Amino acid sequence: MIGLEHYIVVSSLLFSIGFFGVLLRKNTLAIYMCLELMLNAANLALVAFSRYHGGMGGNVFVFFIITVAAAEVAVGLAIIVALFRKRQTVEVEELNTLKD
Repeated sequence: MIGLEHYIVVSSLLFSIGFFGVLLRKNTLAIYMCLELMLNAANLALVAFSRYHGGMGGNVFVFFIITVAAAEVAVGLAIIVALFRKRQTVEVEELNTLKD
């Protein structure tokens, strides 16, 4: 039987992978994917708690988070594409000076 603890363990592992990916990666696309992984880990935890308690509150929060994440994806990728067109790179070390 899969219980709440299993979902929380998976959610915390996904969040940890995403967190360390953000800290260790140098490519902005990889960092962006790790941020999305962290967001999905939080969604998994919310749905698990919602299912465990029998309410719909967590599911409603997840619906709004997914809606905001869709807008975030569009804006974030547009920014990354604009930076790539300007600098011809997506490496964080090369993008730290945006004075030009």
